Amino acid sequence: MSKSFDIKLIRDSLSKLEEYIVKERYKGYDPFDVLTSPLFNFSLLKNSKIIRLTAQQIFKRLPLNLRLLLAVKKGLNPVTLGLCLQAYCNLIKVNRDNKDLYKTELDFCISSLVELSSPGYSGRCWGYDFDWESRYTTFPAFTPTVVATGFITNSLFTYYRLSANETALDLCKSSVNFVMNDLNKCYEEDKFCYSYSPLDKQKVLNATMKGARLLMQVYSVTKDIKLREEAEKTVMFVINHQKENGSWLYSVDDARDWSDNFHTGYVLDCLDEYIRISGDNKFVQNLKRGINYYVNNFFTEDSIPKYFNDSTYPIDTTAAAQSILTLTRFSYIEKAIKVSVWMIQNMQSKEGYFYFQKHRFYKNKISYMRWSNAWMYLALTDLIFNATIKEF
Repeated sequence: MSKSFDIKLIRDSLSKLEEYIVKERYKGYDPFDVLTSPLFNFSLLKNSKIIRLTAQQIFKRLPLNLRLLLAVKKGLNPVTLGLCLQAYCNLIKVNRDNKDLYKTELDFCISSLVELSSPGYSGRCWGYDFDWESRYTTFPAFTPTVVATGFITNSLFTYYRLSANETALDLCKSSVNFVMNDLNKCYEEDKFCYSYSPLDKQKVLNATMKGARLLMQVYSVTKDIKLREEAEKTVMFVINHQKENGSWLYSVDDARDWSDNFHTGYVLDCLDEYIRISGDNKFVQNLKRGINYYVNNFFTEDSIPKYFNDSTYPIDTTAAAQSILTLTRFSYIEKAIKVSVWMIQNMQSKEGYFYFQKHRFYKNKISYMRWSNAWMYLALTDLIFNATIKEF
């Protein structure tokens, strides 16, 4: 197939996905939302971490959507709004005829994000709209994390760069206070890793990089040297944990010693942003080694995105979306197009939404708004903008 045919396929796919997301008004189910069921208000289920974690993992893997039976409602996740906000920034640049429509949706996303921010912290911050369990921490609904906050502020800063919108910038400035004052820091000499949330001391590498990215983005405007200095210390922590082959494990000092597609993509994107803003080239070789490892280990010969470095399945829509974003960022446009075409042909429904995962012998066709659809929406808009920028 020709590139023009592929781009048309991607545009048509994007149009159907956009129609679905807007029709649903950004609400949907999530792989981890089962704990919103009223059943988990009963003390036995509410207080048992094992039962809650097991139920969550079962519903994440179950290819049948039984949420209606458990009275789980579709939720409005702040991260969904953030990802769509960033997608609209791309669309405004490539489809100026719909600029007013996208501006209306941008305003809705920002006002909703203000309403959904988590109160009681040093600055604006965000979490998921449901209780969820990790193996190390219990997160009540709207517990802020550096991951959710980092996704959202990156989108807000993208909007600020596009429009000089002061509200978007002020939200980012406020979020810096959350990162610097409310997150825990785990030190190795003078380097440190931000915790995942204020409730834990996990050393998750992609998470701390999102904190560094936010600090550098705000630094690029305010020139507050404290932000740059703090960002450099946590970037150094992550650099020190890069493997000789260029890879990073998910976390440090716990059992999550795997390397996967989308979390590696997050690290690379954030490291690239740090280098671009700081102008400091001492990490360029680390970035190049990371990109080389990523491109050569997270895709099959047919450009199907693998979940782990050593395992293809499950083929996951978030992993695919981040693959498109990272490949596009580092100018692997043809490969990003191949990933997109494969996903559209194999993982998009007639209704426009994307399926959750493809396993070796079956597909999980449940529609998840944050995990699958918002990520693919952002990824496809980013690819369309970068692949066709010279046409506009």
